[in-house]
Amino acid sequence: MGSIIEVKDLVKIYKTGDVELRALNNVSFSIQKGEFVCVMGPSGSGKSTMMNILGCLDVPTSGHYELDGVNVKNQSKAELADIRNQKLGFVFQGFNLLPKADAVENVELPLLYRGVGGSERRKAAVKALEQVGLGERLHHKPSQMSGGQQQRVAIARAIVGNAPIILADEPTGNLDTKTTVEIMNIFAGLHEQGITVILVTHEPEIATWSERVLRFRDGQLIADEAAPKKEDLDTEAKPQ
Repeated sequence: MGSIIEVKDLVKIYKTGDVELRALNNVSFSIQKGEFVCVMGPSGSGKSTMMNILGCLDVPTSGHYELDGVNVKNQSKAELADIRNQKLGFVFQGFNLLPKADAVENVELPLLYRGVGGSERRKAAVKALEQVGLGERLHHKPSQMSGGQQQRVAIARAIVGNAPIILADEPTGNLDTKTTVEIMNIFAGLHEQGITVILVTHEPEIATWSERVLRFRDGQLIADEAAPKKEDLDTEAKPQ
């Protein structure tokens, strides 16, 4: 399939006065097109910094990051914004929806930034919302929807522009167990369609939906391994 993400010797240092915080320390990995990867690690491990760099929301201090054949470090802010809009779909724990806009208007946003015409935008937004099971909630505002429905709107917004990569940061963190399964089924379906899914989680149960886990600690990638299987977690949970 080929790599869609290549990260080599990535370092990210934050400076506060004379103090340096090394948030990432010589991290290297690659992700193949169509993979479903979970990024895990405790608070302060570097996983959020890593996701910000993968999402072109931040740039590394040193090292190499190639996204779908493009060396990100050499891009201007405008070029990075264009890459985000064309290549990446974002899903956040807090949904990040516009409260006064209805579902369709929220989903249209990435296409609006691309300059896509009104009727084409509307058609694509409706299709994306139908894909996540919200065909009957097109004109509901976030306040009129449950948390699970709001997250479905956020996923529809992430996929409306046919981005090849979805970056999801704790997308089930605010959801109950039943809704979590519904949302993870959507991500699994996107993966089956060939979309690359990279998902941050601290829950081992969520990681079982993926193929592979990248584990971070103290700014370093400490493990790159096959995802756990649900039955293995169930076995661990049972008293011996």
